[in-house]
Amino acid sequence: MFHEIFQTIFYSDLGSNLNNAALLVFRVLLCFEMFRVHGLKKVAKAGGAAEIVPNPLKLPPKLNQLIADFSDLVAPVLVALGFLTRFSVLPILAVTLTGYFVVHRRDALSVRDVPYMYSLSYLFVFLVGAGRFSADFYIYKFLFG
Repeated sequence: MFHEIFQTIFYSDLGSNLNNAALLVFRVLLCFEMFRVHGLKKVAKAGGAAEIVPNPLKLPPKLNQLIADFSDLVAPVLVALGFLTRFSVLPILAVTLTGYFVVHRRDALSVRDVPYMYSLSYLFVFLVGAGRFSADFYIYKFLFG
């Protein structure tokens, strides 16, 4: 049972080196864009203030900001490295799906498109895992040969 749980969490192999390399490139570029476009806005720049994110779920403000910061700054780095990928995708999905279904629910499709595409992309990574070229794969191989 322990082995099956770890296999579900860590193991992912798309069958060929080309498929696994394509997933690696997809993960890295997706996470780079999330970090660059959304994450860096949350870090205070010299002389400026960090972005304050909407709080549509009425969470405590510091918790809301922490979740947004983690999902745009830390989680993309973990996903790009393929480290605890399926867990690391969850906070990103929480934020992007909230953006799509709550924050932008009445906006034009051109505005809703961004959280929609991020959600689909990260859902794909969640379902297929990180692939063979990832920290998860090597952790699994180290633990179970």
